[in-house]
Amino acid sequence: MGAVMSQDLWELDAVGQAALVQSGEVSALDLVDAAIARIETLEPVVHAIASVDFDAARAKARSRPTGPLGGVPFLLKDLLAYPGHKLTMGSRLFRDHVAPAGSPYTERFDAAGLVTLGKTTTSEFGLLGSTETLLAGITRNPWNLAKSATGSSGGAAAAVACGMVPMAHASDGGGSIRIPASACGLFGFKPGRRRCVSTGYADAFELLIEHCVSRSVRDSALLLSLTEDPGAKPAVGYVDRPLDRTLRIGVYTTTLRGRAPDPDVMHSLAQAMRLCADLGHEVVEAPPPPVDGASLSDAFFTLPGSGMHDLARTMESMLGRPVGEDDLEPFTLALIHHVRSLPEGARARAEAAFAHASAQMLSYMASYDVLLCPTLPVAPYDLGTLAPGLDRELLVRRTEVLAGYTPIYSIAGVPAMSVPLGSSESGLPVGSHFAAKLGQEATLLGLAYQLEEAAPWRHRWPAVTRAAREGSVSSRPC
Repeated sequence: MGAVMSQDLWELDAVGQAALVQSGEVSALDLVDAAIARIETLEPVVHAIASVDFDAARAKARSRPTGPLGGVPFLLKDLLAYPGHKLTMGSRLFRDHVAPAGSPYTERFDAAGLVTLGKTTTSEFGLLGSTETLLAGITRNPWNLAKSATGSSGGAAAAVACGMVPMAHASDGGGSIRIPASACGLFGFKPGRRRCVSTGYADAFELLIEHCVSRSVRDSALLLSLTEDPGAKPAVGYVDRPLDRTLRIGVYTTTLRGRAPDPDVMHSLAQAMRLCADLGHEVVEAPPPPVDGASLSDAFFTLPGSGMHDLARTMESMLGRPVGEDDLEPFTLALIHHVRSLPEGARARAEAAFAHASAQMLSYMASYDVLLCPTLPVAPYDLGTLAPGLDRELLVRRTEVLAGYTPIYSIAGVPAMSVPLGSSESGLPVGSHFAAKLGQEATLLGLAYQLEEAAPWRHRWPAVTRAAREGSVSSRPC
């Protein structure tokens, strides 16, 4: 590897790693072998990995993949099909399922030169906001092993946060990129609706958006440019520099259910406000979004529950037997049973509630270039707080707290991001949440570059990562 030592490769972002391959200082196989070594060291402690195929990854690396990210090791969330890899969706129902094909979206990863090592853990079907499943077990937050990495992209965030790979695929239907990014100290960008090429799957209200969690803004920006749908307007392309204009940034603090953030979160938000003002932006107080949080929460669980109901019916027909507790987690089964108990027309009413809330939110956002609020109102939960065996109503209430800010931006379909600008007194990362109007991904990325330059975060690593470098990793909770 010349002057570059393998133990230092993990400190580089994806663009930095690709540059070393392009210059000939390291090979794609060097990068892949270094990432595999990191995974083998850290996975027993963090448990971010659902499945791997290291032989296939090494074979691809030996083929000298080209592209802007040629040779960079990569992980996919286990909700996305990739040819030859398992696709369990975090569920025992699909424990042995292997995807026969990918999609136009994963083909963009291949064209970029990324080398897929395997899949990261997710909550069952991405339903819960903590990555703890009966299939794969518990994914731990690298910053405190007793805490949740949240979800549903908890495995992706944990893997990047501890340095297994420089960035990882993630998806977001209500906060599942942004919430784990906040919990694990990463940059988490959610593109707007229909910004990226198709995965071959569409949910009822087009909530689910694919992208990544990363340590740097430029990694996220480059990957967005490589996966952008050519029909999306206005085109974004590769945003590679800070914003050069002043923004009007509206700030609000309470969740859609009226909850104020914890003191640590409020302190970090105040720091983010000052930073934006110091950068020359107009920072103004905004009222909370004019959206009925209670009715929106009901709709938010009704639509996925309806999807689970349909899936269960399909699988029962294929299996020739009922789907039960050996197949699905208690929360998923309870959600299906709850949806079956709802009066006729519940799905249509939920979709109407989403449409109404989306219109309200888009109108509200018209007064600002960007909105700023916390990503999470509380610190990441202790492991077990969102365990899938708990009572459904309790899990719903706890999810309403955790995801108090993020879902409305998924419903409105606008771009949003969590930026790791703060930390709590106990040392846990605290993300600040920014959102912009439809089609304004470039505005957010330009702002993110400004924030990254003014308040760098890439040098911050959790203790488990430092211990891995010193050869003293322990699974004891921090």
